[in-house]
Amino acid sequence: MAFEAWIIFALFWGIFVITPGPNAVNCINNGMTLGFRRGLIGVAAILTQATLFLILSALGITALILTSPEAFFFAKLIGAGFLIFLGVRGLMNASKPAPKLPKGAGSIYGNALAIAVINPKSVGGYLAAFSQFVQPDVPIWDQMWVIMPTALSLTALSYTCFTALGAGLGRAALGAVFNVWMRRGVAIGLIAYGILLGTAIAPGRT
Repeated sequence: MAFEAWIIFALFWGIFVITPGPNAVNCINNGMTLGFRRGLIGVAAILTQATLFLILSALGITALILTSPEAFFFAKLIGAGFLIFLGVRGLMNASKPAPKLPKGAGSIYGNALAIAVINPKSVGGYLAAFSQFVQPDVPIWDQMWVIMPTALSLTALSYTCFTALGAGLGRAALGAVFNVWMRRGVAIGLIAYGILLGTAIAPGRT
C-alpha cells in the first residue's frame, strides 16, 4: 500500500470507528460502572471481533478477486453505496438518544463481544470499508500487514478513549459523544468518503 493510500485508509478508518453506536455506549457504560482498567476488558472484546471480521473480509475479498475482476469491481461499488447508507442513516438518527444495549451476557468480555458482533455497522461495514482499499493486483495477505495493524490500532485508540470518557465524565460522556452536531459531522464524513471512493472506482484500481 502506497503511503498516500495508507493515509486515506487511516483517515477513513478513524471516522469509521469513532461513529457513535452500541460499542461506544458499552465502553462508556463500562468506564462509568467498572472503572477504566476493568473497562478495557470490553475494548479487548471489540478488538477480538475486529480481528475476526478483518480476516473474514480478507477471505471474502480474496474469493471475489479469484472469481472475477468484475465481481470485485461491483463489490467495491456496493461497498461505497453501503458507506453512503451508513452516513445517511447516521444523519437521520443524529437527534435520537443513544441506543439501548441488550441485557448483559454475563461477563464483561462476553457482553462486549456480543454487542460488537451484532452491531449493524460492523456486520456489513467491515467488508464494505475493506473492499475500497484492497489492491487486486497485490497478494491480499501482503496488504494485511499494513491494513490490520492500522485498523486495530485505531480501533483500540477509539474505544479506549470512549472508556476513559465514561470513567472520567460519567453520564455526561454520553451527551458529549452523542451530541447531535458531532453525530452529523461523522455521518457527513462517511457520506463524503462513500461518494469519493465510489466515483474513484475503476476496474483494477482502488
